[in-house]
Order: sequence, then structure tokens, then C-alpha cells
Amino acid sequence: MKHASFAFSGAAGLTHDRIEPDNPFFAVFGEALAMTVSDLFSAADACLMLDDPDEKVAQTCAAARHWRAGELSLQNGAPPTAIGEPGRPGQPQLVSPRQLPRRSLHTPEGHAALIHAIAHIEFNAINLAWDAVYRFRDMPRAFYDDWVQVADEEAYHFGLVRDHLRGLGFDYGDFAAHNGLWEMAQKTAFDPLVRMALVPRVLEARGLDVTPGIMKKLAAHGDHAAVAVLEIIFRDEVGHVKIGSRWFHYLCTQRGVEAKETFRQLFDQYMNGRSKGPLHRSARLAAGFSEDELDYLQGVG
Repeated sequence: MKHASFAFSGAAGLTHDRIEPDNPFFAVFGEALAMTVSDLFSAADACLMLDDPDEKVAQTCAAARHWRAGELSLQNGAPPTAIGEPGRPGQPQLVSPRQLPRRSLHTPEGHAALIHAIAHIEFNAINLAWDAVYRFRDMPRAFYDDWVQVADEEAYHFGLVRDHLRGLGFDYGDFAAHNGLWEMAQKTAFDPLVRMALVPRVLEARGLDVTPGIMKKLAAHGDHAAVAVLEIIFRDEVGHVKIGSRWFHYLCTQRGVEAKETFRQLFDQYMNGRSKGPLHRSARLAAGFSEDELDYLQGVG
């Protein structure tokens, strides 16, 4: 796996600007980084292909800062390469969802495995956001603003969850995981409309449905620190799914196709017309779903 073309500047430790120093989930993202690329697509590719989680988080935060400061252009003559595997550490082992063992939350390993599963989702979400930036060219600047923000927030989320997992005596990579999110990224790499329909609005939107139940279980187990982390993630994920909804509708309008019918066709084609329920309707409405779409999804569930 190739390494990102960033250089260390040797500055003091950098913290994420949304985390206060006295916050129990305070995370240090390493030394400040000086960019050695001049365009956003190269920066996105560099972040995407990093294997080490700490480096991926640190350089994601650095790239987002440079983008917001206007220091990265949208000029790059090289087209995106065919999608393959992203940068990821050697562990966790990736297996079929059916091979993942069922564990009780009432054991230390089961408790940690649940937190690990959330960390894995957040790590994959960093890669998904950067791939959207890298792969889909000639979009409005606001598209890149949105997906750089998502990458930055997903890195923040991963840092929070991993920090909590370490506090339980485990680390990212200690449990097996599945690769479903990235497999859908590979299936949808040919078209941003299909990607926006199926990754944010199907797979990531499912997180809006299940997170409140996970929070309830963790609260009953006494893990209120994890609940606090999930409250942050849930709040931000509503916004991430809404970003997917916004660009799905933008692309439908641009191509002159009807959004509701297009979403149904893609859902039927890629998800075999099966929806997992129940739906968190208020969260999905806030994330850009229509009542008709939710009625459809509820009906096929």
C-alpha cells in the first residue's frame, strides 16, 4: 500500500478543534502536518491509502484544515484510478458477516466487541468520504466542502471510539470485522448518483435506526461514556446522511430523472428490495428522506 505524500513539520501536538482539553474524550491527533501536495484530489488519495489509523486520522485533519484555508486546488490532470482496496491496517481480520461471533454485552470481550464494531464503521467511513472526494470529479465546490467535512468528522468519531475501546483494555484490530461498507463503495464507484443513493442513504442511514437502541443497551450496562460518544456520532451522522440526500437530489435534477423513482429502482437492484427495520423516521426525515420514501422502505421491510 502506498504512503501519503505529506511531511511532518515538527510542530507541537495538534488537537481537534471540536474537542476541549478537559473533555473526557480528548484526543491528540499527533504533530501538525505540512502538506506537500497542492490539489485536493491528491490529498484525498493520500489520506485514503494510508494504512496506519493514527496517521490516517492525523492527515485527514490536516488535509481538511488546508482545504478550508484555501490551500488546495481542484486542478489535477490525472483521472482517478480504478477502485481497489483502501489503506487499512493488517488487523482486523475481515470476514463474512455470518462468520462474526455473537457475543454477550455482559462479558468484557462482548462489551469491547460492540465498541470495536462501531470503531470499524467509523474507520471505513473515513475511507468512504475520501473516496467520494477523490473519485467524483467536476462536481460543484460545495460537494467537496461537504465530503471533506464528513471525512474530518469521521476521523474525529474514530478517535473518540478507539480511545474508549483502549480504555476497556482492547484496541482496533483485536476483533474480526466485515467489509460490507467498502464492498458497496466498490459497486458504486462508477457513478456518484448511485454512490449517494446507496452508501449514505441506505447503509449509513441504517446507523440512524440502530444507534438509539445501542445507546440504550450501553446505558443499561453502565457504559455512559460510550453513550456520550454515540450521542456525538448520532448528531453528526444525521448531517452526513443529509449530505448524501442533498447530492443525490442534485444529481437527479441535473440528469432530469425523478428522485423518488430512481431511489426505489436502485434500492431494488442493489438491496434486493429488502429493508431492515424499524426505521427512525424523525432522524431520517431530518436527514433528507421524504415521507413517501420512508413509507416505501417501511413497506418492503
